[in-house]
Amino acid sequence: MISQLLRSSTIYAIWLSSVAVAHPFRRQPSNSSLTAITTLSETEIDAFTPYTWYASTGYCQPSQVLTWSCGANCEANPSFHPLFAGGDGVNVQYWYVGYDTLLDTVIVAHQGTNPGKILPLVTDGALAMGTLDSTLFPSLPATIQVHEGFRNEQAVTAPNILMAVEDTLTQSKMTKVTIVGHSLGAAIALLDSVYLPLHIPGITFETVVYGLPRVGNQDFATYVNSNANLTHINNKEDPIPTVPGMFLGYHQPQGERHIEDNNSWVSCPGDDNSSTMCSTGDVPTIFEAKLSDHDGPYNAITMGC
Repeated sequence: MISQLLRSSTIYAIWLSSVAVAHPFRRQPSNSSLTAITTLSETEIDAFTPYTWYASTGYCQPSQVLTWSCGANCEANPSFHPLFAGGDGVNVQYWYVGYDTLLDTVIVAHQGTNPGKILPLVTDGALAMGTLDSTLFPSLPATIQVHEGFRNEQAVTAPNILMAVEDTLTQSKMTKVTIVGHSLGAAIALLDSVYLPLHIPGITFETVVYGLPRVGNQDFATYVNSNANLTHINNKEDPIPTVPGMFLGYHQPQGERHIEDNNSWVSCPGDDNSSTMCSTGDVPTIFEAKLSDHDGPYNAITMGC
């Protein structure tokens, strides 16, 4: 499926022109957004490190994850007990599920993708939005619409991940699930953060993702804001969190933590904060973007197994 979605690099040029037209000038931050932005302490930044390792490890193939032998990224969280994994890294993104006895949470991780592949996915013909499957997402209003490519990717792994999470909760006796991912994996993880609570009541869910593209419309972002505990961490001038464009109806939910050029981290309140200290304001056009920022580093951790 991924191979069908990922088109040639010529799409990149289309994205360049569409973003430049949509955002001809750098937007100036409003006073309200500037005053609400806060800087994270070193302790607060370091608290994300275990989840960054998990998101990075999502690149590893299932056999490596289940034996926890894919090198430093896997071994960085020795309190992790992997139980389930799937995907082939080609047609289906890798994923794995286990539990961390130190963090006291079940972990669900999705494989990311490199920026050269994620850009075509969020700028090509699969850019259209559609409603979520009512079987996977019962009772959600039809006004909620998401990127069809992301929706279809999440649907492929959703039933297996649900069963894996249910079994892991039973085995671990834990009552919390943390969902992580980077890039395309972040988009799938965000959809899982809406999907899983609809089928597993009485459990606390948290989502920590990196380089998250815009996944859905304003109604989707509003639903996430009200029903999910989301943190999405964006690195410097990474363009991926700013696509697909808002002019197409896409919006980021709240929960952004933005890494500045001096490596400080700030908390950006609201949806698509327009301050130049946050992704939407920092990367208004491709001319301010650095695709190399997409993989990190995130507090000295670069994505990839």
